[in-house]
Amino acid sequence: MTVAPLRIGNASGFYGDRFDAMREMLTGGPLDVLTGDYLAELTMLILGRDRLKNSSGGYARTFLGQLEECLGLAHERGVRIVANAGGLNPAGLADAVRQLADRLGIPVRVAHVEGDDLTAGHPRSLAAHAYLGGAGIAACLCEGADIVVTGRVTDAALVTGPAVAHFGWAPDAYDRLAGAVVAGHVLECGTQATGGNYAFFTDHDPARLRHPGFPLAELHEDGTSVITKHDGTSGLVDIGTVTAQLLYETSGARYAGPDVTARLDSVRLTQEAPDRVRVSGVRGEAPPPTLKVGLNRLGGYRNEVVFVLTGLDIEAKAALVRDQMEAALDTAKSRPTEVRWDLARTDHPDALTEETASALLRLVVRDPGQDAVGRTLSGAAIELALASYPGFHVIAPPGKGSPYGVFEDVYVPQGAVEHVAVLHDGRRVRVAPATDTLVLEPAPEPALPEPLPPGPTRRAPLGVVAGARSGDKGGNANVGVWVRSDDAWRWLVHQLTADRFQNLITESCHLKVVRHTLPNLRALNFVVEGILGEGVASQHRFDPQAKALGEWLRSRHLDIPEALL
Repeated sequence: MTVAPLRIGNASGFYGDRFDAMREMLTGGPLDVLTGDYLAELTMLILGRDRLKNSSGGYARTFLGQLEECLGLAHERGVRIVANAGGLNPAGLADAVRQLADRLGIPVRVAHVEGDDLTAGHPRSLAAHAYLGGAGIAACLCEGADIVVTGRVTDAALVTGPAVAHFGWAPDAYDRLAGAVVAGHVLECGTQATGGNYAFFTDHDPARLRHPGFPLAELHEDGTSVITKHDGTSGLVDIGTVTAQLLYETSGARYAGPDVTARLDSVRLTQEAPDRVRVSGVRGEAPPPTLKVGLNRLGGYRNEVVFVLTGLDIEAKAALVRDQMEAALDTAKSRPTEVRWDLARTDHPDALTEETASALLRLVVRDPGQDAVGRTLSGAAIELALASYPGFHVIAPPGKGSPYGVFEDVYVPQGAVEHVAVLHDGRRVRVAPATDTLVLEPAPEPALPEPLPPGPTRRAPLGVVAGARSGDKGGNANVGVWVRSDDAWRWLVHQLTADRFQNLITESCHLKVVRHTLPNLRALNFVVEGILGEGVASQHRFDPQAKALGEWLRSRHLDIPEALL
């Protein structure tokens, strides 16, 4: 007997995403399950600090606000809700949802998943949480839960859990599970799959992308899916938007998780109809024997001051104030342990406005103690107000300094984590770890197509022919680059080597850059190790999550065959 497809949508890509998305998804068309992804590496740190102030906190409070408006709608339409909004306190959020439902008089069964919290075993961490799979979610749904809240699970688990509950897949149905993982990865960041943050946005009517609808997947029993959105909503779903999201925050061909390792090099995308992209061919392998654990801790204190340098002699002005500040910091009672300078040449010659005539010199300091980044920096900077370069001023005076976080990941055996489904009636069901596992190894590099024959070229930005999307994973960044034709692929795969990438993205020239090749997607994925320092919360660089690193790459000029332009 064939099981009907599972129609599963997304209403949140991060903590702070569009508040009205839950209502839009519930009223926009039919759904079986609505998911919400509220957690990121930085969010776990924010929630950890929240829990320090209030031990009953530690979860995404906006989720409760959305439910207050939409719980009745979901109940009337028979839509189940699965969200990782529990953060550091899924039991607390589950209780809060029950209290809300009682107050509204809506009979819903609320369950939660726990066991990810390993903070007690990492005493130097503010929050240490294992990335769980979807089996706990599936157990809750199979026992009749209407709402399941979790703590730290993989983003794709929000889809694999409902899929297992709906289709009854066995733990070793790796190809089907991998198909659900790919669908979940496409959905997890919300409107990034429907035209948001899309490299080729200028190819489309701006009105279409002004308020993109959230994505959904029609997931089939064999693991294939169709990525789409509700009829009548704005946005765009095509092979490009799906490819971009598939490449986001991934690395090699093996995309590992607690349920399955999905082979991204097996994914095939087909434009089935307008705003409908079929995902097929996904192969899966046994998951690795370990679980990733994200560790968040406070790294110390951070402060910054941005000097504005206007008009002529920009380099000389920067050198003068830098020498003055360094001398002041050297003679201070407590010099910051880390001092970093960056000069952004945003100035233009013969500029029509003062702002466009100005460059920005950014000084960032870090130290375990607050005084070294607060009083020391502010005193040194303010005392130069009448004693430095002509036109001296700053964007804003430095404050007292603020705490910054550090993220790192470690791995523990799957069996070391007590994965538990806490059912709506209070029963606790232990979720067994994976029995069949496979140590994760890099996939072999595929054979490359023949290069394009020689021909005339023209100097032009890479982005004329290639799209890109970039993001962060701890201290590393990934940049996925794809093209839309076979000829462009034949050119890109031979031209954009790891060495060429480092020449174009000069910030990476002294770092390790690894290139991964995904021919089915006509895509390359570059992992730049260490470019983000100790993770987003440390604010190591100007773009701390590497969100625009891909756009910088697209702006760099290469000799591109005229046949592609």
